[in-house]
Amino acid sequence: MCRGVRGATTVQGSSREQILTATAELLERMVQANGIDQEDVASAVFTTTPDLTAEYPALAARLMGWRDVALLCGHEMAVPGGLDRCVRILLHWNTMQAASEIEHVYIHGASNLRPDREELDELRRQIEAKQER
Repeated sequence: MCRGVRGATTVQGSSREQILTATAELLERMVQANGIDQEDVASAVFTTTPDLTAEYPALAARLMGWRDVALLCGHEMAVPGGLDRCVRILLHWNTMQAASEIEHVYIHGASNLRPDREELDELRRQIEAKQER
């Protein structure tokens, strides 16, 4: 079966080298945290915030030897108050691990992007309360 593995990081600046370095670090951590074998990766989607345009982040994967994996880049939505200089990765991984066993990796300034379940439950209650008014 195919599972999604998510990760995000922030980039110190907006240069080509900084984008590639930050992306490679994130991808390596995602692979290590989950014991991912490149042969089991079906595809990967890389996104950046609109302020990162100097390089495609997927190039970092190619430079790491990911030559046969389908890769795609895009920009995240420009949401007011959103995180700047952020790279996100979504790996589609063929694995028998349960979704609850997947370790998603959020590092540097992106560590606050993944709220815990309790925060999500509270946000859902707030939205429902507003809808009832």
